Amino acid sequence: MAIGNAANDNGLEQELNLLKQQYERLREDKVRTEQNLDNIGRQLAELEEQAAQQYGTSDPEKLSRMLEEKRAENSRLVSEYRTHINSIVDGLQKLENGGGQ
Repeated sequence: MAIGNAANDNGLEQELNLLKQQYERLREDKVRTEQNLDNIGRQLAELEEQAAQQYGTSDPEKLSRMLEEKRAENSRLVSEYRTHINSIVDGLQKLENGGGQ
C-alpha cells in the first residue's frame, strides 16, 4: 500500500508542478496583456488628439460624416474636371477639323 501512496504522491507532485507552470504562463500573459492594453490606450489617446487637431473632432461618427462629405466633394470635383477636359478635347477636335473657321 505504501508503494501505491508513493506513486499517488508523485503523480500529485507532477500535477502540482504542471499547474504552477500553467499559473506562471497565465501570470506572464496577464502582465503582457496589461502592458499591451496600456500601450493601446496611449496610442488611442494620441490618435484622438491628432484627429482633434487636424479635423476639429475625434468623434468617430463626426469623422465618418466628414469623410463621406470629402468623398462626395472629390467625386464632384473629378466630374467637373472630366467635363472641363472633355470640352478642351472637343474644342481641339473642332479646330483640327476646321471648325474654327
